[in-house]
Amino acid sequence: MKKIIVISSSLRVNSNSEALAGEFARGAADSGNEVEIISLRGKEIRFCTGCLTCQKTLQCVLRDDAPAIVGKMRDADVIVFASPIYYYEMAGQLKTLLDRANPLYPSDYRFRDIYMLTSAAEDEPSTPERAVGGLTGWIDCFGKARLAGTVFAGGVTSPGEVIGHPSLRQAYEMGKNV
Repeated sequence: MKKIIVISSSLRVNSNSEALAGEFARGAADSGNEVEIISLRGKEIRFCTGCLTCQKTLQCVLRDDAPAIVGKMRDADVIVFASPIYYYEMAGQLKTLLDRANPLYPSDYRFRDIYMLTSAAEDEPSTPERAVGGLTGWIDCFGKARLAGTVFAGGVTSPGEVIGHPSLRQAYEMGKNV
C-alpha cells in the first residue's frame, strides 16, 4: 500500500482537472492505496519571498495553508498534481505551491513517483508541454523523484465537460496501476 496525495489546483467548482484528479484517486484507492485529495480552492497560499530560511530550518516562515500541504507532500510515496492549462502553462496557484515547497529540498522527503493531470480548451497534443516542463523542472531538484506519468484532457472548457472523455479512463487506470 502506498500513501498518495492528489493536489487539485483548479479554483473552479466541478472543474475538468478536478474530475481527472478524482478518477486517479478512485483508481488508486480501488487498488488498496491510502489516498488523500487536497483542493487548493479556498486555501491561502502566499508567494515565496526567497528568504531561504527553510533551507536551514525545514520550515517556511510564512503562516498560511502551504506548510501543512508541503508536510503532506513530504510524507507521501506518490504525489499527483492536477491543473487546468492556462495560456499553455500550469495554473498559477500550483506554481506558487511548488515554490513554497522549498523546505522539501533539504528534507528526507519520501515521494518517488509524481504524476501530472491536465485539462484545457485546446486539444493539440502539445498543449500541456510547458506545464509538464515546469513540473519537470521542479522534479529535477529532487534526485530520488521522477515524473511517472501524465494524462491530458484536451478540448474541454466548461465545468464537467470532461465527462465521457477518454482521459478519465486513462486517469483511473493510471491510478489503479500506481
